[in-house]
Order: sequence, then C-alpha cells, then structure tokens
Amino acid sequence: MGWVWAIIVGFVLGLIAKAVIPGKQHSPLWLTTIFGMLGAIVGNAVAAAAGVGETSGIDWIRHIFQLVAAIIIVALGDAAYMSLWGNKKLQRSAR
Repeated sequence: MGWVWAIIVGFVLGLIAKAVIPGKQHSPLWLTTIFGMLGAIVGNAVAAAAGVGETSGIDWIRHIFQLVAAIIIVALGDAAYMSLWGNKKLQRSAR
C-alpha cells in the first residue's frame, strides 16, 4: 500500500509543480509523477534534517518542503528532458 500512496502523492505534487512553474513543460505525465515522487522523498529528508519531519497534527511544514522540492525537481527534470529528447520530438511534430 505504501507504493500506491507514493504514486498518488508523486502524481499530485508533480501536477501542482507543473501548474506553479511558469511556461509550458514538455515532460510526459509519467515522468512528472516520478519527479513528484522524488520531490516527496527529498522534501521528507529536508524536513527530517530540519527537525520538522514529524509534528503533532498535520505536517504542513513537511508538505511545503515536499512541494518546493517537487517544483525544483520538475523544473530541472523538464529542462533535462527537453535538452535530451524534447527538441527531436518538436522537430518531428513540425514536419
């Protein structure tokens, strides 16, 4: 059940990150989900290092760390995706 939640959280974080980043992102949805999952993992690690990984009630600070990490990873991952594969796809679709 942990993997299902990881995929769901990664999907939601990836979509929110894509919505926050200005401009169009070209990475596919499955890759955005993986970026969101990585953002959740990195955000949890940063929150634990900052001492706010587990608090009473809803862990808002941990969620903010996860979202910020997801935004950074989605932005960097999309840039890497476009530099590696994106230009070839854009050229093929222009034909």
